[in-house]
Amino acid sequence: MVSYFWAGVWLFLTVSTSVSEASDLDYVTCGTVLKLVNTRSDVRLHSHDVKYGSGSGQQSVTGVHSTDDHNSYWQVNAKQGVQCPRGRPVKCGQTVRFMHLQTRKNLHSHHFNSPLSNNYEVSAFGEDGVGDEGDNWVVTCNDMYWERDAKVRFKHSATGGYLHVTGDTFGRPIHGQSEICAYPNPNDFNYWTTAEGVYIRPQEDTDKRNGDSDDDYDGHDEL
Repeated sequence: MVSYFWAGVWLFLTVSTSVSEASDLDYVTCGTVLKLVNTRSDVRLHSHDVKYGSGSGQQSVTGVHSTDDHNSYWQVNAKQGVQCPRGRPVKCGQTVRFMHLQTRKNLHSHHFNSPLSNNYEVSAFGEDGVGDEGDNWVVTCNDMYWERDAKVRFKHSATGGYLHVTGDTFGRPIHGQSEICAYPNPNDFNYWTTAEGVYIRPQEDTDKRNGDSDDDYDGHDEL
């Protein structure tokens, strides 16, 4: 599985025409691989090949305090059936998917109960980046684009829940990891910001036309 991860990173860097250290880019762009940190709990969004023992039985999604775990990398893609060219800044209000780079499953939610708090379960779902409508999340922020240092929320398109960290932690086999769920109301525990990652540099001629939206494109943008 580790070799699969590094093969994915190699492919990502090979097909990306312009990458940058995070410090010199203002916006999150399509194709970016990053870690997301909950600003209240200081945990990174995480997944791994461990399935829930209840609910959907799908691959679990948790929060971890570790800063160097490669299971916390996610790629920002357009919603299913839509294309967002690599390097295009993600707009506030745009619908995106987050593909877990290690297992290539998408961040997902549905009406199953989360195992500890009984909110909406958040899982990782699909195969090779292809899933369903339950993978779609709306970037909720106050500016025109998703700024890297901004606090943002992610609202699940199907359930209306916000990506959220509860105060609950799991026992074995994922002892101490925080429960992630989709919560019905916005609050301080569903704010996120960006951390470590490989950020795709915008294309100067097309990135920031005010009329662009993710609905303008009708193909796929897979890793």
